[in-house]
Amino acid sequence: MFKVLHTIMKELLNKLDNRFIKIMKSASIPSIRLSFGVIFIWFGILKPLGLSSAEGLLKATVIWLPFGSPEIWLIIIGIWEIVIGVFFFFKSTTRIAIILLFLQMVGTFMPLIVLTDVTFQSNNVFLPTLEGQYIIKNLMIISAALVLGGEITRPKSKSTK
Repeated sequence: MFKVLHTIMKELLNKLDNRFIKIMKSASIPSIRLSFGVIFIWFGILKPLGLSSAEGLLKATVIWLPFGSPEIWLIIIGIWEIVIGVFFFFKSTTRIAIILLFLQMVGTFMPLIVLTDVTFQSNNVFLPTLEGQYIIKNLMIISAALVLGGEITRPKSKSTK
């Protein structure tokens, strides 16, 4: 009796598991694209409006650049992020959005190198500050972008024989 019940429960759990996998598989890529779009547009809009909580960190990071003021860079980076977000909403521009995202991430990680006193407690790389944690979590954004990029398929080219 116990063996029969165990078998039935196992089959039921397998069916449920397969349904959940199917749902997650169909929702994962659109969810990543939508999340990226919303987050990049939202955070991007805050920068030119002077409402971003990352403003001080961003300005302190770009101050060493040989051209443009930190205020101008704040606007440029905000617009850059808005463009990334908009590009994620369309399948046809997702590849461009990923490239722009990776370029933006280079700048995003700069404070970990040039502002260690701000991003790490006592300059200890094992003790990130809140700002450091904010930056390091972007590893998940990079990972999600890699997943998304891995799902992009090239259109089949017509052979010209």
